[in-house]
Amino acid sequence: MRILITGGTGFIGRHLLPRLQADHHELVLFTRDAQRARRLFPMAQCIERWHDLHGRVDAVINLAGEGIADRPWNEKRKQQLRDSRIALSQGMVIRLGQIQQVPAVVLQGSAIGYYGSSGPAVSESDAAGQDFAARLCADWEAVVQPLVAAGSRVCYLRTGVVLGNDGGMLKRMLLPFRLGLGGRLGNGQQMLSWIHIEDWVAAALHLLGHDQLDGPFNLSAGAVSNAQFTKALARAVHRPAFMHVPAAFLRIFLGDMSQLLLKGREVVPVHLKKSGYSVLFTSLDDALAHLVR
Repeated sequence: MRILITGGTGFIGRHLLPRLQADHHELVLFTRDAQRARRLFPMAQCIERWHDLHGRVDAVINLAGEGIADRPWNEKRKQQLRDSRIALSQGMVIRLGQIQQVPAVVLQGSAIGYYGSSGPAVSESDAAGQDFAARLCADWEAVVQPLVAAGSRVCYLRTGVVLGNDGGMLKRMLLPFRLGLGGRLGNGQQMLSWIHIEDWVAAALHLLGHDQLDGPFNLSAGAVSNAQFTKALARAVHRPAFMHVPAAFLRIFLGDMSQLLLKGREVVPVHLKKSGYSVLFTSLDDALAHLVR
């Protein structure tokens, strides 16, 4: 297929694109830095403006978006997070309409933040939450409704915390934990729904290749409390984890963004299981041991 990809140079994209290239797909990468993208993926066509998108588009994988946990959320930052997802995706949908392309399949980025930051366990049938992250995810998903109406098969990738040693949350945590400075956040009872990067990529390829699958899919392999995750990572790096970061400290220094660290919920991948995908890493200890190696 000829696949249009946004966010391809990010943490997840850097793992996904080599697999797509190995499967002999033709890749068109929309990026803010074409030179860097060409260094990473010399076989891909790299474009920086939607006006430069031409020709057929068989599939779209829309992962664009600045890191939601990269900086504290003031109003300017919140707008940047929205623009990097929603405004960019709107430009994509408009351009596809201009060149009269209706992709057969769209993998639309989203996150488990869609359900809100706290509460009981949820599955794909549950409604969106009301906090900032939930509205961000819901609005991002809604952008591609014109493609649904035009006949595209759309899968919404409601992604949990993706574990990889070269990006995301785990990369930030590895050094302090290896130095024996790891510890729980707040009371440690907040839930964390996680998935190994290899499972994320394999699940995305599974959804891409099965024509009968559409709608929302929770990309999560399991859920543990922050305290349980702390103990598991400490075991993986063979270090103690006696530190404790008080909730008040995080709220003072991170503001609204602290809810990403202090709240969480179990997200159950009902639709993914029904689709026939078998998770590779179901044990957090196994996933962390694999990544730490």
